[in-house]
Amino acid sequence: MNVYPRKKVFAPIPSDVERIGKVVLDAAYKVHTVLGPGLLESVYRVAMKHVIETNGVSAEKEVELPVVFEGVTLESGLRIDLLVNKCVIAEIKSVESMNPVFEAQLLTYLRLSKVRLGFLINFNVPHLKDGIKRMVV
Repeated sequence: MNVYPRKKVFAPIPSDVERIGKVVLDAAYKVHTVLGPGLLESVYRVAMKHVIETNGVSAEKEVELPVVFEGVTLESGLRIDLLVNKCVIAEIKSVESMNPVFEAQLLTYLRLSKVRLGFLINFNVPHLKDGIKRMVV
């Protein structure tokens, strides 16, 4: 008997969703290069939305995410920072250090929205590659 838990196996992310993910990352790098670290999350969110839409992809900011509990839809106050093309979530941070609760937050948003690909992006770093975490459910 195997005492080790099985790793969950995920289906591959479709290529069209991966393409949208690349648009999100390219936008993040562009915004970080131009604006640098140290600004408010709201500034990065608006700038990211602008760059993504300039590339012909739809992006919605601060999308409400209701919670269904015992068959009742509850207005929870949860908001997705950026929902890109209805298939990628970008959670924007501008913090000194990342907290594990931010990852849990993104995983919850992915699960509740049924979106499979998300990025946790902290703009308050000298090199943006050190502030990006890709998450898949």
